[in-house]
Amino acid sequence: MRTTPDEKRTATISPTSTSKFSSYQVLVIVILALTQFTVVLDFMVMSPLGDILMKSMSLSTTQFGLAVSAYAISAGISGLLTAGFADRFDRKKLLLFFYVGFIIGTLFCSLSGSYPMLIAARIVTGIFGGVMGSISMAIVADLFPLEQRGRVMGFMQMGFGASQVLGIPISLYLANMWNWQMPFLMIVGMAIIIWVIIALKIQPVTKHLEVKTERNAFKHLWHTIAKHNYRIGFLSTALLSLGGFMMMPWGSAFAINNLHVTTEQLPVLFMFSGVCSLLIMPVIGKVSDKIDKLKLFAMASVWMIVVVVIYTNLTPVPLWVVILTNVALMIGIMSRMVPAMALVSALPEMQDRGAFMSVNASLQQIAGGIAAAIGGMIVVQKDKFSPLEHYNTLGYLIIIISLAGIFMLFRVSKLIKK
Repeated sequence: MRTTPDEKRTATISPTSTSKFSSYQVLVIVILALTQFTVVLDFMVMSPLGDILMKSMSLSTTQFGLAVSAYAISAGISGLLTAGFADRFDRKKLLLFFYVGFIIGTLFCSLSGSYPMLIAARIVTGIFGGVMGSISMAIVADLFPLEQRGRVMGFMQMGFGASQVLGIPISLYLANMWNWQMPFLMIVGMAIIIWVIIALKIQPVTKHLEVKTERNAFKHLWHTIAKHNYRIGFLSTALLSLGGFMMMPWGSAFAINNLHVTTEQLPVLFMFSGVCSLLIMPVIGKVSDKIDKLKLFAMASVWMIVVVVIYTNLTPVPLWVVILTNVALMIGIMSRMVPAMALVSALPEMQDRGAFMSVNASLQQIAGGIAAAIGGMIVVQKDKFSPLEHYNTLGYLIIIISLAGIFMLFRVSKLIKK
């Protein structure tokens, strides 16, 4: 297999997949995972708060779907607009700048008292928060060779699991004690502390600036989008988000109104799913560094398809059945994400990574926003306390999307192995 120039450089940092992380690399992983925790929690908390929010604001499923879409679509557009500039600045400075905007947007969410204000706040949060993931991915790609990225992605995805183990149960507790705005205020406090740590502890990330380019920002963006290989990666990750965004916003409403899970049991449900994520992510990361990433992705996709069909057709069952099914679903989702992200991150050249990651995350967010809006039109709830209808239709759509995702990642894997 041909070795790219930047892989030769990064090989001096960590020559083998079994090499240990340096103390500074561990610090970077922890801090990036913490930023992921706050950004993911800010977005993920909308689903468990969905039932409370829809009842308190008297929102229809379509309106709530638009509230979720507002974040995703604004995040996607923001990523596209900033993609051309992503490789022209110190990645640490970019991270700090967009994190401040994310904090401000989340603060507005905590102060929202009406539906229009909530939509506006979610748009602001999306504009800044949606770029955070791509910046973090670019930092990982700069500091860690491909042979280590599976493990790094696994640890970073633990932010997703931690948001469910700790963030969502605590958020639901605060929402039940006071109101649905309180979880966002909690996120603001945590994010401020993390921002200070980044400013003090993370070193500048400027290696990519040594690769000279004469293209201006917009030409750089066009150059990134115009590459055929890159477009295959973009489509692959966009397909990853479609299914999740289609199902996720209605998770709590389906559990409460269809499966008869109580509001007191809801934190337990999300906590078990989160514990599963925390346990499985490091394992999946190590496995993805040892076996073919495409095979792992395909097996996880088949697993997820089976569980999705079962879950979306459930009727009222004991809580342990709901928990077990959710855990199985989470295993499938997370086991797809780690190998897919590790593979796609290997497509761009070093001088294109920031722009590639930004465009990649943007299209993923936009696709997810469209999926959430479509999901809100498919799912119907006659009144505040009625069961959701046509939820299983979303499951059947996810089957088609998942099969298409396997085919696209197969193409990505072929490109990398050339």
